[in-house]
Amino acid sequence: MAIKIHPSIHVHPGPWLKRQIVDPHGVNVKELARHFSVSRQNLSNVLNGHTGLTADMAIRFEKAFGLKAETLMRMQGAYDLAQARGHEDEIKVTALATAA
Repeated sequence: MAIKIHPSIHVHPGPWLKRQIVDPHGVNVKELARHFSVSRQNLSNVLNGHTGLTADMAIRFEKAFGLKAETLMRMQGAYDLAQARGHEDEIKVTALATAA
């Protein structure tokens, strides 16, 4: 039996970025959105955990703050999978029979 990790252990990268990177740098969302050439609403949605971090946005954070985009994308993937695992019992799929 596999060990199940509670979904709350996986953190959405947006709020983490806001707390650990954006806020300590003293930049507000409007200024950062302008610097990133994205809409303030789009950036705000990511930083507040309302939408997922895209690869493009991860690269923007990498270029601006030196974080590896791959690390941020792994963080997003782990969060997404944990959310799906939280309701996997509702996903009604059976094993596919393979041809011999």
